[in-house]
Amino acid sequence: MENLSKITFFLLFLFLASACKTMQNTRKNITASQILGNPDYLAIYYGGYRTTSRRVTPTVAQLKEDMKILSAMGVKIIRTYNVHLPEVNHILEAIKELNKENAQFQMYVMLGAWIDCKNAWTGFEPNHHEESERNPVEIEHAVELAKKYPEIIKIIAVGNEAMVKWATAYYVQPSVILKWVNHLQALKKKGDLPKDLWITSSDNFASWGGGSPEYHVADLNELIKAVDYISLHTYPMHDTHYHPVFWGVKESEAGKTKEEQIELAMERAMQYAIEQFKAVEKYMRSLGVEKPLHIGETGWAAFCNELYGNNGAKATDEYKAGIFYQKMRKWTNENKISCFYFEAFDEVWKDASNPLGSENHFGLFTLDGKAKWAIWDLVDKGVFKGLMRDGNPIQKTYEGKFQKLLQEVETPPRK
Repeated sequence: MENLSKITFFLLFLFLASACKTMQNTRKNITASQILGNPDYLAIYYGGYRTTSRRVTPTVAQLKEDMKILSAMGVKIIRTYNVHLPEVNHILEAIKELNKENAQFQMYVMLGAWIDCKNAWTGFEPNHHEESERNPVEIEHAVELAKKYPEIIKIIAVGNEAMVKWATAYYVQPSVILKWVNHLQALKKKGDLPKDLWITSSDNFASWGGGSPEYHVADLNELIKAVDYISLHTYPMHDTHYHPVFWGVKESEAGKTKEEQIELAMERAMQYAIEQFKAVEKYMRSLGVEKPLHIGETGWAAFCNELYGNNGAKATDEYKAGIFYQKMRKWTNENKISCFYFEAFDEVWKDASNPLGSENHFGLFTLDGKAKWAIWDLVDKGVFKGLMRDGNPIQKTYEGKFQKLLQEVETPPRK
């Protein structure tokens, strides 16, 4: 009997060692082309900052907690948008440690390299036709990280909303993004970066040719040809105040219930986002290009004390945000489109001077780890059992009382 126990233990050891080796190979060999568009690899934008300043970097332990929470949701790839702050290094170390601790754990990264123009953030007049002296340093560090963590980093994005002209503090011309995309693609060809590492830029749908003709320039056309896929942003919520064409309650809907009216408005909001996606796709194909398109950002804030809130477009609350999340996840999953939903957790540094501003309330979780209505069903399923954020168990907002939530929800304005 004792010998039989030893044999059983040895066989179990061999099995576990084999399973661990298999997962290590999976992490090493899986590519962006296999991850993107795969509903089994949900995507999300992630920032782990807990305070009103990014000078306070989350610890590796805090980031590991967050990664476990996201993994429990089915998220397997996160997006960041700069490398010049310590948080990205901590995120990568957190994932590396989790990989060692759990053979089955998977989390990959779309690494953003921040790009801006000369004089951006300096107090001097931004020069949108020259780039910042900092850009080469950012790209160099992104390359270093991609080499150091090839099992984790599967995509590099050159710039975040770096070409859209409403980013008046820092936007650059497409030629700058094209220059760095070509640089990274050349490193892949030389073997200095993994050949399966995908290169893109993550920008507003208009910047990718889906909006005003002023963006339809030769350098953008070449950029579309140079990237491995297009990562576009679409934010219907930000247009609710300006575009009553899709936002509001129609006269014919006046007799419907509050929930029915909101459902119809949110369906139009999603269709608005889909139209922007398809506009980029149409422009790409007009150039004779055929390559994947994925959503690098979209989201809906759960609160706002300004234009989009109950004193304005009446667009922002947990209920509407949850409907948008659920509809976008369903549409993108069904169409094999990755959606890096914005965002995982509320971050209060984004509008530090206005705690009630919309930028602080895009998370699926509150700052202290409460699950907003969009994902109450996951709490019911028990996927977060035993998981904590900064000592707080994952519980529902509004004490899980839907009618309490609904009392704060207003219907969109009558059209």
